[in-house]
Amino acid sequence: MSPEFIQDFKTPYGEAERLSPLITRVLCENPSPFTYTGTGTYLVGSGANLAVIDPGPMMPEHGEAILRAAGDTTISHILVTHTHIDHSPLSSWLSERTGAPSYAFSAHGAGRKGGLEGEDVEAGADTSFMPDHLVSDGQVFDGDGWTLRAIHTPGHTANHLCFMLEEEEALFVGDHIMGWATTVIAPPDGDMRAYFASLKRVMKENPSFLYPTHGPRIENPTPFVRGIITHRRMREGQILKHLEDGPMDINMMVSRMYKDIDPRLHPAAARSVLGHLIALCDEGRVKTPRAPSLSAQYELG
Repeated sequence: MSPEFIQDFKTPYGEAERLSPLITRVLCENPSPFTYTGTGTYLVGSGANLAVIDPGPMMPEHGEAILRAAGDTTISHILVTHTHIDHSPLSSWLSERTGAPSYAFSAHGAGRKGGLEGEDVEAGADTSFMPDHLVSDGQVFDGDGWTLRAIHTPGHTANHLCFMLEEEEALFVGDHIMGWATTVIAPPDGDMRAYFASLKRVMKENPSFLYPTHGPRIENPTPFVRGIITHRRMREGQILKHLEDGPMDINMMVSRMYKDIDPRLHPAAARSVLGHLIALCDEGRVKTPRAPSLSAQYELG
């Protein structure tokens, strides 16, 4: 069964919205077909210090809203789930204003390369971001009444992290899982098989709630994540079914598979289809006369 996405999410921009005893969200006014209603920056803590998760795009007005939400409380940590322009750029601005260091798994671009050079298949990478501190899988951050554990979840990007708030069994999932739509897996940095493995790891963590950077909190996460895996497997089945009609390029597949969605999302859909096709080529189920790319022709292996 596919997940039931929530697409009526509404919350005011720039205001501190208390979601739980330890979690406050401030929504950035950067809505788009890729960010949904905008970037939801989370402030974690209720005591002497706070962690900020995903400061957002380089919009100082959003930074000022984060500072207002923090009030007199010290921001001690700036945690970044991954290096896309709607998540990491404001880190430097916020660090300069607060003195808090930034933490992330790595700079951008640690993913698969071969055969995709020179083709614009990934959009929105923040290639200028470099964290003050690199984060390892399982690393723990703590403050006054809160504990966050980093979980490396590659797939959407190679450097994607989730953060588990141990006190509330709440997992901040960045773009790894979203409640309003499926996540784009865009090669070269996105990796579909790594994504499947990371989804299964999230289920093993058994969180009580998921907090995506875009859209609403996800209740009852295990069946939702299981639905995402099923949905992705169905997409691969669709690809293989279409290729039974003969060789096709990705644009042909997208026009058939995504004919009922906003055409502005077709480029993102094409990138995710490429992610599926790279995995299927690696497994020998699909082949292409040259290296996988957006423009290549594909046929059954």
